[in-house]
Amino acid sequence: MEKLKSPRRSIFDSTVGPQVYKEPFEAMPLSPSVLTTPLRRKSSYRTVIFSQVNTPARKVSRALSSDTCIPELDGLSLSPRPSCGTIPEAHFNSKEDVKAMWVKAIEETIILIRMEKENKKSHVNQDTKEVRQIKLDYEEITACLKNVTKAWDEMLNVPLRRQVSFHHSELINCVRKGIPRAKRGEIWKLLTEQHILHPENVGSHQVSEDIPYEDLLKQLTTHQHAILIDLGRTFPQHAYFSGPLGAGQLALFNVLKAYSLLDKEVGYCQGLSFVAGILLLHMPEEEAYNTLKFLMYNFGLRRQYKPDMITLQIRMYQLSRLLHDHCSDLYEHFEENEIHPTLYAASWFLTLFSSQFPLGFVARVFDLLFLYGFEVIFKVALVLLDNHKELIMACDSFEYIVDFLKTTLPEMGIIQMEKVINQVFSLDITKKLEAYEVEYHVLQEEVLMATDNDAVEKLEKMNSSLISHKMELLEQLQAARNTIHSLETSRNHTQDQNDQLKKQARNLELERSALLGAISKLRKLIPADVLAFADLNLPLLDDISSRRTVSTKISKAKGMIGEHSAFSLDSEGDGEIEILTRTQSESTLNALRSRHKSTTSIKGFSTRRPSRNQSPVTFN
Repeated sequence: MEKLKSPRRSIFDSTVGPQVYKEPFEAMPLSPSVLTTPLRRKSSYRTVIFSQVNTPARKVSRALSSDTCIPELDGLSLSPRPSCGTIPEAHFNSKEDVKAMWVKAIEETIILIRMEKENKKSHVNQDTKEVRQIKLDYEEITACLKNVTKAWDEMLNVPLRRQVSFHHSELINCVRKGIPRAKRGEIWKLLTEQHILHPENVGSHQVSEDIPYEDLLKQLTTHQHAILIDLGRTFPQHAYFSGPLGAGQLALFNVLKAYSLLDKEVGYCQGLSFVAGILLLHMPEEEAYNTLKFLMYNFGLRRQYKPDMITLQIRMYQLSRLLHDHCSDLYEHFEENEIHPTLYAASWFLTLFSSQFPLGFVARVFDLLFLYGFEVIFKVALVLLDNHKELIMACDSFEYIVDFLKTTLPEMGIIQMEKVINQVFSLDITKKLEAYEVEYHVLQEEVLMATDNDAVEKLEKMNSSLISHKMELLEQLQAARNTIHSLETSRNHTQDQNDQLKKQARNLELERSALLGAISKLRKLIPADVLAFADLNLPLLDDISSRRTVSTKISKAKGMIGEHSAFSLDSEGDGEIEILTRTQSESTLNALRSRHKSTTSIKGFSTRRPSRNQSPVTFN
């Protein structure tokens, strides 16, 4: 067959992520040693598969749907979804948003009131012949012969049937030959009763608080908005569910509402509406609720709907490992085109094939589910892929493969569907599934250990960097302290110089004051004509040159007065002129009179400082 070719669109590159390393595939039997020995650091196909399905909480790559509390089934991301037990906080940007929210709430309230009224009417007519015909309006795959129908009737009509254990091989033989469509709901109930009698085959987990169905319907659920949205999306082409607020949608709402109130941890998720819808097509409303509760708790179906979605990740890993061991060439083809199991198989597991495949095929899958348990979903998926391997490998692009798996594969003929169902009976994968689950947990622990080791290495590097940075800071601190000490020393030295300069300035001021006093007294003692010639105006004593000028002027005045006169400043700077002897004074006055011929009568003076033993003489 000629291969189909199509260019790869960039949007798919961003969806599936970068290509990972793939080792050549070798046939390797699974043994306990494989599960106990540490995995090699070199990437293997197991680690590749694990990395494809494992999505830690810190690596959530896309927002989840706020209306349905679950990602869209197409291209489902296995990231942990928001808990469905809490009401999301509303954010309003304007008054129009608030108004729209109120309108929405009022409309939902009106719908709920109408549903309550319709419920009262529908309970009377839900089991009529006409309603049962509408429910079972689908094409049967395996025709049930009369002798098989008779065998089923005998088992259904056994007295005290709940306490009678039928041989498992007899049940397998009857299911293989077919189940009459009209009695399928009763036969499913019979098979659940057999599982309850043999709890070793399935889980025996019971509900912590088993509230009666009628009491649950009287309560309100926080998931009513999500449930109302999905009512029109569940089997929209089927007559029983197509009518808005019809009998089918009312029954579906009641079952989903009751279970969301019973199982607070799971609440409601989108895939549950299809599972409940299949049950409602074959049994009354309350029986459908009880059967759904059995599937969720006893068959462990609820684990894949939990907010962390860890169980769904494990099941995607198990499916990939089965595909690798049973159809290695198809697995390689998927890897080459970056087709991960979450792209096509997540909706198969969440809706039990009911969202894409014909109802007749889905009914047969449910027959096997109630007979064998949840591992039937793995068997059906593996057989479907194996039977259509050649057609899938003829598609050589990402787009065509995904389109084939989601569109072409569900449209297979009745003969092909019946062939798939018959092959499931002969397939035994129970031990492999258990081994693959253990393998997943081993890989998960190793990834966590590797992550912890990487974190330790990063912390050690960070610690070394911080220590180096600390040493640099300490060196800078020591240099800064040395600089501060040097600056403080320089400051103290400058302060000492400043104090000395201030002291010299004070001394100069005192000296200037003394000189001014001396000049003032000289003005009084010197004749006017001599005084004018002497120029005894003293300049400001702001520097040493001014002091020298004063000394020069005093010497000049001294020379004009005479060689016999001598004067000096008082050591204390008071500027008083002290007279040594009257003889010296009189000789000085005579010299002045003879030189200047002045009539001024001056009794005598001297500017020299007297000795300690000589008493100063003042003018009278």
